This record gives sequence, structure tokens and C-alpha cells, in this order.
Amino acid sequence: MPLHGKHLISVALLWAGLTAIGELLVFADLFPAVGSHEAEDFDSIFRFLLILGIPVFTFVIAVVAYAALTWRVRGERPAEDGPPIRGSGWIPRIWLAVTGSLAVFVMIYPGLTGLAKLQSSYTTYGWGKEEADLEINATAFMWQWTFDYPDGTQVSLTKGKEVVIPVNKHVRFNVNSIDVVHSLWIPAFRMKIDAIPGRTTYMTVFPTELGAYDEDQSYRVQCAELCGLDHSKMWLPIRVVSESEFEAWLASLKSEGK
Repeated sequence: MPLHGKHLISVALLWAGLTAIGELLVFADLFPAVGSHEAEDFDSIFRFLLILGIPVFTFVIAVVAYAALTWRVRGERPAEDGPPIRGSGWIPRIWLAVTGSLAVFVMIYPGLTGLAKLQSSYTTYGWGKEEADLEINATAFMWQWTFDYPDGTQVSLTKGKEVVIPVNKHVRFNVNSIDVVHSLWIPAFRMKIDAIPGRTTYMTVFPTELGAYDEDQSYRVQCAELCGLDHSKMWLPIRVVSESEFEAWLASLKSEGK
């Protein structure tokens, strides 16, 4: 069925409207709390990809929705299918060129460039010569986490019951598992790393904001790998505090014998 000018204009207007709504939602305050430098980076990358992807997505939705509403079967259903429609001409070529170029572009930026930046951060604060300001050994097992601080303090579901880290400090989690594969995830930091039996993995974060689970539930350490019956219970609150408050917290746990 030929596409007349009125159809093209109608689809274009619908596409423009859906795209405008989608692009406005990109900048709405719908994301979890931004609690670290890494979260800022990942959110900016995610928004950038949404800005590029929304027009492509809304174009498909606009065409499908308009076609379904305009050329849907009314009354008695036909006995056989209509003639096939084969793509030809300049529209499919432009569509292929635009979407193909976008795919190559995002593989380079933020794909390769973002990966290089993340690897550079891990080289500096993970496996490199420079040490993080604070190292915490995180051990996963069904269905609990234990977090061991350098001074010997341990935090778990039964000891301390919350993970506390200082603000504006590079904190490295050395992550291990003693049974199956788990995954350490902190939503407020947008960071996640697998806990693999027999292997130590690393996750470095730089908290930039004070925060606590009581104020925002994205401040939590959560297992993000389905690991068995009580997987959903495998989490701990996390609290980001000033350096002086962090030292006082460590001292309080020692005095309480935890």
C-alpha cells in the first residue's frame, strides 16, 4: 500500500512527539542516588546512550503504532494475506546508514573510551603500585557477606550489621567467595563485581556524598547473582560518613568487642 504524504507527515509528527517525551524523561530525576564518582560517570554514559537510542526506538514505535491503527482489519477478515512489501529505495538505505553509524560510534564512545578509563582507574587503585586509601576484604557465602577492615574489625549480618566507609576516599573491596558465584553490588555507586570461588576480584569506589540506607535504599551492599534459596536476604546497609565519624565508628566497634 503506497505511503501518501499525509501518512508520512502523521508518522513524522507522532515520531517527533514520542521522541520529545522520551528525551525529556532522560533528564528527569528517575535515577537512584548518585553516591560516588563512578556513579556520575555511569549515569552520564547511560543518559548519552538514551539520547542517541530514543529517536531510533520511537521511530519504530511510531511506524508500528500508526500502521496498526490506520491499516488494521475492519469487519470481515480477509481469506488470505496481502501482497508482501519489500524494502527498497532511499528510506531503507538511510535507515541502515544511520543506525549502523550509531552502532559503530557508541562502540568507540563511550564503549572503548569508557572501558579504557575504567581500566585506568583499576590500574591506579586496584592492581597498580598505588594503594587505595582503605582496603576492605569482602567474603561471600550462602547467604551472607563478611567485611574485614585493616584493623581486624569485621562486619556481617550478625556483627556491626552495616558497612561504613569514609567519604572522599578511594575504597577498594577485595572480593572472594567460599562456595558459589555471588556478586557484590552497591546501587548508589553503580558498581558491581562478581565474587568467584578461588579467585580474588576487585572493586574500587570513590564516594562523593554522605548517605545511609535509612535515607536512601540504594545505599546497600546487595548480592546481584542468583545464588540459592535466601539470595534476596544477602545484603547489608552501607553508610558513607566523614573521616572522623568513620574512625569513631571503628573505635566503637572495638570497644563493644564486635
